[in-house]
Amino acid sequence: MAEATTTGSVSETPAGAAAKKKSPVKNPYIWGTGRRKTAVARVRIRPGDGKFVINKREVKNYFAIERDRHAVRFPLELTGTNKSLDVFVNVGGGGITGQTGAVVLGLARALAKYEPSFAPKLKEQGLMTRDPRKVERKKYGQSGARKRFQFSKR
Repeated sequence: MAEATTTGSVSETPAGAAAKKKSPVKNPYIWGTGRRKTAVARVRIRPGDGKFVINKREVKNYFAIERDRHAVRFPLELTGTNKSLDVFVNVGGGGITGQTGAVVLGLARALAKYEPSFAPKLKEQGLMTRDPRKVERKKYGQSGARKRFQFSKR
């Protein structure tokens, strides 16, 4: 029995040593998650020089419409951090408009975590509120969510 105890303690020692060697790494990113319709955006921000990347592409290459490019940058412009923070976004699901809304919400949440004094400004503009609207499901006996099949009396 003494041998079993020694072997157990020997196997525990390297694991304990490895745990002591491992120092906690500080994560430089601040995360924010945004959702709209079926789109989900995971937004990371860190102090930097104003880089904005969505799915490993620049904003101007990802969003073709100027309205969408302006919308995703609006939280940064509102808080005055557009040249002092780097933004990295992974977004999927939905369409272009849903993805734009998800990125805006995720970025606003990340900015509020980064600097709590930004939260009232972002809330005032309606950027901290999730849009609850979703596509209504199609019902049986109808051609769509609300549209009916054509009715014929005779």
